[in-house]
Amino acid sequence: MKIIILSRNPHLYSTKRLIEAAKKRKHEVEVIDPLMCDIIIEKKNPKVIFKGRTLEADAIIPRIGASVTFYGTAVVRQFEMMKVFSAVESQALVRSRDKLRSLQVLSRAGLGMPKTVFSNYAKDVQSMIDYVGGAPLVIKLLEGTQGLGVVLAETNNAAESVIEAFNGLQARVIVQEFIKESKGADIRVFIVDGTVVGAMKRQGKEGEFRSNLHRGGSANIIELTDEEENAALKAAKSLGLGICGVDLLQSARGPLVLEVNSSPGLEGIETATKKDIASTIIRFIERNV
Repeated sequence: MKIIILSRNPHLYSTKRLIEAAKKRKHEVEVIDPLMCDIIIEKKNPKVIFKGRTLEADAIIPRIGASVTFYGTAVVRQFEMMKVFSAVESQALVRSRDKLRSLQVLSRAGLGMPKTVFSNYAKDVQSMIDYVGGAPLVIKLLEGTQGLGVVLAETNNAAESVIEAFNGLQARVIVQEFIKESKGADIRVFIVDGTVVGAMKRQGKEGEFRSNLHRGGSANIIELTDEEENAALKAAKSLGLGICGVDLLQSARGPLVLEVNSSPGLEGIETATKKDIASTIIRFIERNV
């Protein structure tokens, strides 16, 4: 089977592990930068061209970074038009990358989540703060990733200043309730083909409320409760993602979905769980091609 990994960097841990796993299972694999592709749109003959040659594959694994979502998903969509199986569907990828839209989908599915407010550069900032129960609260850029663009405002005055500053820069933000009992930790649940294949608890470093490993957090394997597992599986299903990382917060009112990542990194979860998740992804593709 010919598998194309759509990734801008063949040296990233996740990309290298997927290459290893595919080769180990005797597949032909190639890493292609989606931004270097040209899309040929014509009746009954869609093509993807890379450096002058037409790409052909049985399956693709999109590893599309948030900053290149628009063009990256266009390339994925083109492969889908060519009847190539995608491990992550283009529509699900777009849906998950839009933080506001994904929260609305999760809410409609009946999943618990922190109270969240979004407005169109509201002048009445104090009302936004009141809606989520006042400070401390979390302010997130809609386009932020890996913990960037996420601010904890300890007081109402600080929250007001940060929201007004973002509004002044025409940067769209969501304001979220701060879950004190999570104590700077969250749970990353890795899902492949409707099954939980690994879970870890990520703890922010001292004095840091963000638990992202890119921000210096640590990770340990965790056994999920039934409620946590069900919430993660329901979140993945509601967004239509075959592969994803669901981030949960443990709260007094049960697990709360923070976000769903459609290109979750493999390094943290494989290190914490000691599981070969890359091979699980390749087997998922084999079942579908």
